[in-house]
Amino acid sequence: MHDSPGQRDAFATSLRAYAARWPGESDCVGLFLDLVQAPGNPYVRERLQGHLTASSLVVSRDGQRTLLTHHRKLGLWLQPGGHADGDTDLGRVALREAREETGLAGLVLEPGVFDLDRHWIPEYRGVPAHWHYDVRYIVRAGTDERFTVSEESHDLAWRDIAALAADPAMDASLRRMAGKWLARRQDPQAVRLPAG
Repeated sequence: MHDSPGQRDAFATSLRAYAARWPGESDCVGLFLDLVQAPGNPYVRERLQGHLTASSLVVSRDGQRTLLTHHRKLGLWLQPGGHADGDTDLGRVALREAREETGLAGLVLEPGVFDLDRHWIPEYRGVPAHWHYDVRYIVRAGTDERFTVSEESHDLAWRDIAALAADPAMDASLRRMAGKWLARRQDPQAVRLPAG
């Protein structure tokens, strides 16, 4: 799939809406806007100046737990996600990656960008170090919480979101997402996500 100016404009609009909800993250949003306005296709991994990825906080049906993957390459407990590989619908990418990495049945994507994170990826097997611009969504699990560990993971585990938010040993951006989720559960109006 090829990106177009119209798709980039639509994504830039969603980024601005995110910035309005999270004014403290305007610097991060600015980095994402710079990426999508720069030359080159930001949806393909071959763009080593930086490219878009998508991931999700996979939330249990009761909203109290999230399913994490012990990432094989990075050796960290993280949310499932991956490269867009040319797909300009990052919500679809996040849902696809959640399905592939967890094997959960009945996953449902919630509309709207939930979180943004730019992080540095070290050199790996001849691929130079580069930036990932990760667009994050909420994916809700159904009633069947049985997962399957894929070849991309050492393991998978359901973790309590409140405990995750308070655990200093966990990835800082994952703790931030957990905090946003807890704030949303306490006051759904405070973190209402628009469609699209």
